[in-house]
Amino acid sequence: MVKTIEWIDGKVRMLDQSRLPREVVYVDCPDYQTVAEGIKRLWIRGAPAIGIAAAMGIALGAQELKAKDFEGFMKGLEPVFNTLLSTRPTAVNIQWAVERTKRLLSGKRGLSAAELKALLIEEANNVLKEDIEVNRTIGRWGARFIKDGDTVITHCNAGSLATGGYGTATGPIRAAVEQGKKIQVIADETRPVLQGCRLTAWELMEDNIPVTLITDNAAGALLRKGEINLAIVGTDRTAANGDVANKIGTYSLAVLCKENGVPFYVAAPLSSIDFSISSGEQIPIEERGPEEVTHIFGCHIAPEGVKVRNLAFDVTPAKYITGIITEKGVFRPEDLHKLNEKDIDLEAIRMKT
Repeated sequence: MVKTIEWIDGKVRMLDQSRLPREVVYVDCPDYQTVAEGIKRLWIRGAPAIGIAAAMGIALGAQELKAKDFEGFMKGLEPVFNTLLSTRPTAVNIQWAVERTKRLLSGKRGLSAAELKALLIEEANNVLKEDIEVNRTIGRWGARFIKDGDTVITHCNAGSLATGGYGTATGPIRAAVEQGKKIQVIADETRPVLQGCRLTAWELMEDNIPVTLITDNAAGALLRKGEINLAIVGTDRTAANGDVANKIGTYSLAVLCKENGVPFYVAAPLSSIDFSISSGEQIPIEERGPEEVTHIFGCHIAPEGVKVRNLAFDVTPAKYITGIITEKGVFRPEDLHKLNEKDIDLEAIRMKT
């Protein structure tokens, strides 16, 4: 699997996914501002991956601080936090990375500035390592729902490129293949930025996993013909009631699956679940520039001056979701809020295969 992001020689190296699949190019980010630019410009994308990028961006920003005491150090980090938080409003993982950093530092008041800087580099690398293990665990849980001979449809890219490695939605797919199951993957192209076409199809082909690319509006026809057995998608933010914000078009696919009796699963690391909001109605939906719709790879395809709405995400209500796959197991959306409770009996609320 191709590396998406890493800390190397005091810089953050990220794969510029905006150039895939035509070019494999890495960008070295020397400061947190460049990391933020990379998140905004989709050099790196996918909720887990931008959470990792945020943690590494914070560590980069900390290296520039001249503060000698703890209070000055924390004050110096505020512009770093705010810059990163402003990049992508829908995905909760940036906020998660910021809050994780604040919790970590709150117990380290006695450390010197140099020690705090080293600690944040270590923590950023821990976030990366943990994400890969979380994805593998999600894969093991989710693979139970994939049978030998199944065809799985996925939307956008929630693969190794969207994470530290292995993938969330592709985690169960990879695990099923590793278990020897013969499966097929259908990848929606995912307009307007074509993450399914450019990224999901590319990375699955790189790993010799059988994949077929379709246009977004072909999914319904294949579902109606019975050619798809289940759907697995990722999430940028999941509310406590199980509503899911994911790439635009996810809601449409979920409705089509429900209409055709096809299970619809969401792969959701706990870091992407926002227990502070009760429903998807509270999730901010990012709208991006019109050029993503009017142009493809720099070629103008729409009438000059046409009005454009470019919603980057939509919200899929919990009623359309069969199960949510986390590193703690697979749960019905209505049980998701229990994961935020203390002393919960996980076995009692896990979905059974």
